[in-house]
Amino acid sequence: MSTEKKSAVTRARILTTGRELVLAHGFGGVGLKELLERSGVPKGSFYYYFSSKEAFGCALLEDYIDSYLQRFDALVGEPGSGGDRLMRYFSAWIADDCADSIADRCLVVKLAAEISDLSEDMRQVLDAGVAQLVARLSQLLREGVADGSVRLQPDPDAAAGVLYSQWLGAAILAKLSKNRTPLHAALADTRQRLLP
Repeated sequence: MSTEKKSAVTRARILTTGRELVLAHGFGGVGLKELLERSGVPKGSFYYYFSSKEAFGCALLEDYIDSYLQRFDALVGEPGSGGDRLMRYFSAWIADDCADSIADRCLVVKLAAEISDLSEDMRQVLDAGVAQLVARLSQLLREGVADGSVRLQPDPDAAAGVLYSQWLGAAILAKLSKNRTPLHAALADTRQRLLP
């Protein structure tokens, strides 16, 4: 394996390990020592891959957003009406296998409040990622209105933002209460508001 490829593999391993640690402990709760030990990377190597912990945080969020949007595109890319595809995405927030549900693996849920005051660069990365997702939701609403599977939305962009906010809040409440009731309530409300 070339040095360049090994470097990319090591960087990806640090990011993957970092994501798991951040999901468990928050960004501030992850120390570089633990991150590198769990990644199997020598102590002094961190700064070869990232100029600072904040740069690592930005890279972690960029990597997460890329994989999240790929998962979104895969979920809604399967055949079906706009409404069916929209509900497929929101149903994935409440996966039967809790370890794979969007709500349980969401770094936006875990980090939005923490990093908004901690790092402007990380906040901007996360905000841009959320904007990309909301734009995709808006497009899905438009497609659903066009094919008749979603009720007319006077402003699909605003409706998409409200939907995402509702689901983000439901995910936070589900995390707080340690049960899925808020997510099920959000799904029922989404169905009632959007589907004819």
